[in-house]
Amino acid sequence: MATLSSTQAWSRAEQLNQIADQSVDVLVIGGGASGAGVFLDALSRGLSCALIEKQDFTAGTSSRSTKLVHGGVRYLEQAVKQLDLDKYQLVKEALAERRRMLEMAPHLAWPLNLVTPVKSAIGLPYFRIGLGVYDFLSGSQQIGDSKIESKRTLKQICPDINVKQLTGGVSYFDGQFDDARFGVSMVRTGLEMGGHALNYTEVNDLLKTEGQVTGAQCTDLLSGMSFNIRAKAVINCTGPWTDKIRAMANPDFKPMMTVSSGVHLLINRNLLPEGRGILIPETEDGRVLFMLPWLGKTLVGTTDDPAELSEEPGVSNDEIDYILRTCNSWLDRPILRDEVSASWSGLRPLVADPDAQTTASLTRDHVVLDDNGLTSLTGGKWTTWRRMAEDCVDHVLKVKGIKAGKCDTHDIHLVGARGDSLAAKHAIAHLPQDIRDHLWQAYGDRAPQVLACGSEARLVADEPYIEAELDWIIQFEGACTAEDVLNRRLRVGMLDDAVAEKIRRVVAAKLGKESVAA
Repeated sequence: MATLSSTQAWSRAEQLNQIADQSVDVLVIGGGASGAGVFLDALSRGLSCALIEKQDFTAGTSSRSTKLVHGGVRYLEQAVKQLDLDKYQLVKEALAERRRMLEMAPHLAWPLNLVTPVKSAIGLPYFRIGLGVYDFLSGSQQIGDSKIESKRTLKQICPDINVKQLTGGVSYFDGQFDDARFGVSMVRTGLEMGGHALNYTEVNDLLKTEGQVTGAQCTDLLSGMSFNIRAKAVINCTGPWTDKIRAMANPDFKPMMTVSSGVHLLINRNLLPEGRGILIPETEDGRVLFMLPWLGKTLVGTTDDPAELSEEPGVSNDEIDYILRTCNSWLDRPILRDEVSASWSGLRPLVADPDAQTTASLTRDHVVLDDNGLTSLTGGKWTTWRRMAEDCVDHVLKVKGIKAGKCDTHDIHLVGARGDSLAAKHAIAHLPQDIRDHLWQAYGDRAPQVLACGSEARLVADEPYIEAELDWIIQFEGACTAEDVLNRRLRVGMLDDAVAEKIRRVVAAKLGKESVAA
C-alpha cells in the first residue's frame, strides 16, 4: 500500500483501488474519533490498516460534541460524592490525555478558561475546593489554575449575566477544539503514515473463516461497487451503531448499547466577548449547561435524553426551549429564538447498565469486547480517544497473536502541526485578519498550501471562507458532498444556516465540476 505524501491529493478512486479485495493487518469499521484513533494507533505500530465509514468521516457523534477537551469536572464530583475510585482514575487519565490533544494539533485544540457562577455563599468554597482537586489531579499536565472570581469579573466575561443573584464564581481551565476538523486531520495523518481510508462505504456483512470474523463484505455507496476486505483483525468502532455490527458477528449476541441525545444551539450574539466560557451548574433537572465561545458564535448546550438510533437525529422545539429557558434564567438580557443561527443533535454511545435509572448516570468509560473474532471498541469520549485506541489495539494484538511494535501515538502531531509554523504564518500575512485567523485555525501550517489551491476571493461577503478552500477540501480532505464541505470541513453548516445556504450553491457547482471519485 502506497503512502500519501503531504502534497499529494486524496484520490478516492485510488483509495478504493488500494482497499477493494485486498488483505490488511487491521480493518477498522467506523470513521469517528475512536475509529480514526485506532487507525492511527495501528499504523504507528507498523501494521497495515484500512478504515471504512458508512457516512462521511466524523459525520455522526464525533462532529456533534460540546467541543470540550476535558477531564470531566462532573465525573470528579461524582467520584467524591460516591467515593468512586474508578471515576477518580477516569478523570486523572483524561486530564493527561487532555494535554496530549492540545499539543498534537494546537491550531485545532486550545486551552479554554471557564467560570462557574455561584448563587450561594457555601457554593464558593465548595466549587473552589473541588476545582482545586481538579488542578491537583492534572499534575504536570495542568494548563492553568482555578480561582475565585468576583461578580465584576463575571460581568466582564458575560455582560448579559444577571449578577444580582450571584455571590461570585470559580474559574478553571479545560480545553476546546474543532471536533470534525480534528477527526478529518487524524484520518489525513493516517493516510500520510501509509494507511488507507474510504468514506461512504457500507458493511453489508462480515466474512468468516471457521466461525471467526476475518473481513467484511462492503459496498461503495457512491459507485455501487461491491468488494471484500480481509484482515487479521476487524475492529468495530461504530459508536451508537456498535450492536448493529456485533449482530453480524454473532446473531446471539447480548445487546449492551443505549444512546442519549445531546442538543446544541449556536447563538448569533457575542455573549462572551473575552473568549471565556461559562459552566452553568444548576438546571431544573440536575444537569449542567455550557455557554462557550466557538468559531465566532456562542455555543450553548447540552441535553442528555434517551434517544433512538438515527443517522440524522433531529432537534425538537422542546429541547430548544429547555436550553434557552435554562440559559435565560441566568441572564439579564434573554436569548431570543431568532438569535439561534444553527442547531444540531448528537447521539452519545453509552454502555448500558440495566440498573441505571437515567442516561446521565451511565458510564462513558470505554469497553473492549470480542464476538467471534470481531473486536468492538465502544463508550468513552473524545478526550480519551488516544488511550482508548491504545487499549483496543493492545487487546487485539494479544488475542490475535499479531506481532507489532509498541504504540507510538503519545507524542504524535497531526497534519497542520508538523511543519514550519513561522514560515506558514508569514505566507498568509497579507490576507485580511479574519481570513488569516480562519485559515490558521482550520489548517495550521498547511494554510499556504490551501491558499495555493485557488482564489483568495471570499465565498460570501463579510465571511472568512475563501474559494481556495473548496479546492483544497475536495482534493485533499476527502469531501464528497455539500454536507461534507459545509458541516465538517468549513464548519459553517453547524454555525449559521443562512450563510451555509449562500455558500451551498458555490459548493454544488464545484462538486459538479470535480469528480469525487477521481
